[in-house]
Amino acid sequence: MRRSAFVLIFDGFADWEPASALAELRRSFGFSIRTLGRDSQTAESMAGLKIAADLSLAQFDPEWADVLILPGGDSWMEREHPGVSSILRTMASASRPLAAICAATLALAHAGLLDERLHTSNGAGFIEKYVPGYRGQRHYRAERAVSDRGVITANGLSPFAFAAEIFRAMVPQRSGDIAKYEALYSRGLLDGP
Repeated sequence: MRRSAFVLIFDGFADWEPASALAELRRSFGFSIRTLGRDSQTAESMAGLKIAADLSLAQFDPEWADVLILPGGDSWMEREHPGVSSILRTMASASRPLAAICAATLALAHAGLLDERLHTSNGAGFIEKYVPGYRGQRHYRAERAVSDRGVITANGLSPFAFAAEIFRAMVPQRSGDIAKYEALYSRGLLDGP
């Protein structure tokens, strides 16, 4: 049976942030990719791409996802999304991996999932600015991407490091391929030193 990666889509989501992870999960690692709509069945990304959701939050069963990926977007800074928080807590309780990049790390903080885990985000002070109940300051790391007990976080400038952490969580036996992916995207060159 094919493993499934779900990506949450919503109006204004940062389409480039999960793009490499999704493409390689499908192309290189054999995952099916499914879209989960936060507020409606169709979302328009920051780039203006209109994407249909395979499922809405109300239809989603966390047992169907081998990983749930949350891209950034301005709406994470506006408020908590209780339906998302509930699903995140359910997935974490079931030891299902979660991955959030950029402002989507705020969703993990709202769900209380960063209070006791190592994590990163868009700089020191970013999370507490938007999530008053956040208690994970001592676990914050100024790094590109961090993984701790099934929760992966990345700053908004690190989509390739984010993807590599997702791969490590989902296909650890493919460490050689993951190392090649990291080397390729860290240099930005196909040939040469």
